[in-house]
Amino acid sequence: MTLSLNDSDLFRQHAFVGGEWKVSGSGKTMTVDNPSTGETIGSIPACTADETRSAIESARIAQIAWRRSSAAERSALLMGWYQLMLDNLDDLATIMTLEQGKPLAEARGEVTYAASFLKWFAAEAEHLQGSALVPTADRRIIVLKEPVGVTAAITPWNFPLAMITRKCAPAIAAGCSMVIKPSELTPYSALALAVLAERAGLPKGLLSVVTGYAQEIGPELTSSSVVRKLSFTGSTKIGALLMRQSADTIKKLSLELGGNAPLIVFDDADLAGAVAGTMVSKFRNAGQTCVCANRVYVQSGIHDAFLEKLAAEIASLKTGDGFDPQTQIGPLINEAAVAKVKEHVDDALAKGARIVGKPLEINGRFASPVLLADVTSDMRIAQEETFGPVLPVFRFENEDDAVQQANATPFGLASYFFTNDITRAWRVGEALDFGMVGLNTGSVSMVSAPFGGVKQSGLGREGGALGLEEFLEVKSFHMGLPAA
Repeated sequence: MTLSLNDSDLFRQHAFVGGEWKVSGSGKTMTVDNPSTGETIGSIPACTADETRSAIESARIAQIAWRRSSAAERSALLMGWYQLMLDNLDDLATIMTLEQGKPLAEARGEVTYAASFLKWFAAEAEHLQGSALVPTADRRIIVLKEPVGVTAAITPWNFPLAMITRKCAPAIAAGCSMVIKPSELTPYSALALAVLAERAGLPKGLLSVVTGYAQEIGPELTSSSVVRKLSFTGSTKIGALLMRQSADTIKKLSLELGGNAPLIVFDDADLAGAVAGTMVSKFRNAGQTCVCANRVYVQSGIHDAFLEKLAAEIASLKTGDGFDPQTQIGPLINEAAVAKVKEHVDDALAKGARIVGKPLEINGRFASPVLLADVTSDMRIAQEETFGPVLPVFRFENEDDAVQQANATPFGLASYFFTNDITRAWRVGEALDFGMVGLNTGSVSMVSAPFGGVKQSGLGREGGALGLEEFLEVKSFHMGLPAA
């Protein structure tokens, strides 16, 4: 197919291994399609264990020198990469919309957000500090923070740029190298990012992008004793598998896994603000985000008015191709995603829920946004992450009931609530058992804030100062002094 880019060199159909653009030694490839049309965009190498091992070895060699680089050098390189992303914003957004489907305006926003991690960690690289202790007269202890070493990242399809820079920027700032396995559904964004990394002057081998099947590449990353840390964003099921596979090599792990985010609206909330926050949280990327509101609990006193206003907002959303400037809801990523949305809606209706407004309409991979009322805890949509544009609303009577229902999940990534009562804000904020809590906002993703969950939603944090710490080891350097 013909792809209209200002710089056609950004669209690569080769893997980036050890600083070289390569095909798979097996000769095998995988096709990538446009979720809006089903049309084939191109192909990528189905890399084997050999290419993965080659990438790891190149990362090992590159990291030996990179760990000795100065903070200023690391910062300058990241800032150059950041500027290249902004200079090529339109092309990066076009590639993303083509392979992932999200509206072009959202894709442009993601490019800017992804680039911000490079800028943030460019500054953090120069702020890295250890400490000194004087425990006794004859002892000094220097606490050093050193790079973990070779790292690996396995990234998802829903944010094909931001989930990479959120991992590789702190790794490079800390003095690490990284091997990236992007989703086979959205590899071209990752490869375009590698083109820009090469132009920015990243040393050969410091960053590799290995394309192909997870079952071929993943075990090489997890079993390698050279790879000292693995960062993964994806499902809890796969996260648990990676933990098991990494056990023998005792790797450091960052796991950002599944979510089932509650959003609570109390009677005293600002109604317009609560509706706006719910729309922002739920329908970004057609509901295909791990932090979107998956269960909305509304107190009885405001319930009917909230439903009415929410239904009006949802009715105005336009579903369509991401390149249509009027589109607000793009396609779902594949047929399995569409099937899950339909199953959740059908199950809820069969168990007594009702649709407020327009019914679910499915056309190819497009699913229209749906508002469900009278939802109960025995429905699948209450227990599972939908990952689509379906908004279920539960009615509740009191604060304790809402918090109890919100916490009744094995997941603990994001949560939200709306209230104008400051004492309630503290009570509920502390009672919600989630790694991130939003008060009177539908957004909890910012470059300067730690991002991550508790319970079965994962381990570790990304973003903010803690994001850099995840790629560092602490060494206590004890110095004995002679007696005076």
